[in-house]
Amino acid sequence: MRVYGIDFTSRPRCTKPITCLACRLEGDQLCAGTLSTWSSFAPFEAFLQQPGPWIAGVDFPFGQSRTFVSNIGWPTTWSGYVRQAESLGRAGFRQALDAYRQPRLPGDKEHRRATDRAAGAISPQKLYGTPVGLMFFEGAPRLLRAGVRIPGVQSGDPDRVCVEAYPGLLARQLIGRRSYKQDIRAQQTPERDRTRRALLQAILKGATQPAYGLRVQAPLTLADDPMGDALDALLCAIQAAWAWTQRAADYGQPTSLDPLEGWIADPHARVADFV
Repeated sequence: MRVYGIDFTSRPRCTKPITCLACRLEGDQLCAGTLSTWSSFAPFEAFLQQPGPWIAGVDFPFGQSRTFVSNIGWPTTWSGYVRQAESLGRAGFRQALDAYRQPRLPGDKEHRRATDRAAGAISPQKLYGTPVGLMFFEGAPRLLRAGVRIPGVQSGDPDRVCVEAYPGLLARQLIGRRSYKQDIRAQQTPERDRTRRALLQAILKGATQPAYGLRVQAPLTLADDPMGDALDALLCAIQAAWAWTQRAADYGQPTSLDPLEGWIADPHARVADFV
């Protein structure tokens, strides 16, 4: 089975491209292959249209929280509010989220989905720091237009499957909260380099087998990138491969899934079952 891990960005460019790692899953063995970088959205869109069967784990929030969607008055279907967000344009989307947040009390400005709480992820409304809100804005409409299957969210083409990945969740299981990547050159320290290589070595030595049921083969060079994009793409591929092994059980989605919000494909989020 073809498996892809995609480290996404809301503004791809030469210095910070979308990174895609092609892998092959045979039994419980996941073998990493070609690493590609895309400095615009066009190759990502073309990728989504390529014939299957394949599954991809993509690192951005596919949805928003039910609380936010209801409060702001957007359509209460995933496709409906994704179209609503896209219709605003990037600047209008940012303005809508800023206007929503501004009058609200602290602690009630940005809402997390059930899956974000289970996985320890930030709110998909976030526009600053790690701008996952903009990643949602750029990514979700492209998934909708491509007609891919998103288990539990969009029926789509059963041979082209996308699941939401969150490499930080997998990394925390193996190295705790130690930092292993940094986009700012001045903060790309030897300690982060050592941590990144330790993370990859743990994966290659079988650390993902107990929870994910996978053995992984990958080149050591995936840890060379100080921004961590190549390694994150591998982590996304592991989460996608795990979801594929769970396809007979709805790809591992929780029984309490809210199809308006979507879910992160990872056994640790699944165990929590969004409670």
